[in-house]
Amino acid sequence: MSHSDLLFIPAMRMWPPILREEPMRYSAFSIFRQALSGNRNWTPAWREPEPKPHYDVIIVGGGGHGLSTAYYLAKEFGVTNVAVIEKGYLGSGNVGRNTTIIRSNYMLEGNEPFYELSMKLWEGLEQDFNFNAMVSQRGIVNLFHSDGQRDAYARRGNAMKIHGVDAELLDREQVRRMMPYLNFDHARFPILGGLLQRRAGTARHDAVAWGYARGADSRGVDLIQHCEVTGIRRDVDGRVLGVETTRGFIGCNKLALATAGHTSVTGRMAGLELPIETHVLQAFVSEGIKPVIDNVITYGAGHFYISQSDKGGLVFGADIDYYSSYAQRGNLATVEHTIEEGVSLIPGLSRLRVLRVWGGVMDMSMDGSPIIDKTPIDNLYLNCGWCYGGFKATPASGFCFAHLIARNEPHHVARLLRLDRFRRGFAIDEGGKGPQPNLH
Repeated sequence: MSHSDLLFIPAMRMWPPILREEPMRYSAFSIFRQALSGNRNWTPAWREPEPKPHYDVIIVGGGGHGLSTAYYLAKEFGVTNVAVIEKGYLGSGNVGRNTTIIRSNYMLEGNEPFYELSMKLWEGLEQDFNFNAMVSQRGIVNLFHSDGQRDAYARRGNAMKIHGVDAELLDREQVRRMMPYLNFDHARFPILGGLLQRRAGTARHDAVAWGYARGADSRGVDLIQHCEVTGIRRDVDGRVLGVETTRGFIGCNKLALATAGHTSVTGRMAGLELPIETHVLQAFVSEGIKPVIDNVITYGAGHFYISQSDKGGLVFGADIDYYSSYAQRGNLATVEHTIEEGVSLIPGLSRLRVLRVWGGVMDMSMDGSPIIDKTPIDNLYLNCGWCYGGFKATPASGFCFAHLIARNEPHHVARLLRLDRFRRGFAIDEGGKGPQPNLH
């Protein structure tokens, strides 16, 4: 890539790459060629290897962040003796259970450069890993409903521009021309304008996992599915030796945890008590309708966000279920709350049927911002605390985590995402809500 601030590629590779047969490239020509053979010659997207006794790096968690970390470790840093261990199937967690929004419209120094790195990686991702992730930069509008909220969004937009990120403050009539179907004359929450980031949009969530998995596998990474980690083995000095799994012990030089809502569980296996709570976040899809919403919208009078998929269904969500849970399902009170917010913003939603609802397990940090850092255990690395922002961060999270693992030092855009920032008093509280995870 040409962005000097994106990539840090060492002058020499840390491990020799594993030479493997060149994977099949996807293209319009390959589709035509396979059709001539009756589609009998497609090869599997990735292997199903047996775990080796020992790896240089083991990544626990086969979601978007774990797979992207493995991909960038192999592609950018030459670390190919890597295993990704997943207790279910690849992409069975939050990466396939979200509302697919990608954006970089943050304000604080610890977040904005990081998410802008992610946005730049999104923009070249499909060409990079040769997979159609359906990245659609349709824009996002954050609506505001009061003078105070307008000033807050103006401040955020100015902070974005300071970091070289696109931002436009729209007035009421500009928003009306873009989205005439909104409830502009709501008695309590009239729409006064919005903050627009045109480069934001959506991506196909599970395709992102598949693309990273295929790219990592083609570079020699072992993707081990249906293999649950049951313990972390350490020596007398506390250093990690490897992981106990349902398929036996697997040793490693370095262990990386990217287990999202189960971070507190896997961290506890190594004796760590982490500043993380686990909460469920529900997502919804309506029946398919003709195109009406051609961008992403967030409701400033509540935590509601919505876009329209290529199949015509409206994809939306709102707040987490405010109690801790590891279940991938939510409660009816939150369903009612979400639908009420949606109909308040777009009255026409009341005429649609909801076809599907599901839950993702969120790792909520104390300040609403993520953690990418080494732990007090020398060879144990941590990637967690993503709250609502995990999917949009997938590329930058993987790249920065790979940088940390390979170089043993943080990438410069992730240097503030430290585990000890809570003890040191350097919280990155984007919403100003204090140390209560379920409010972020």
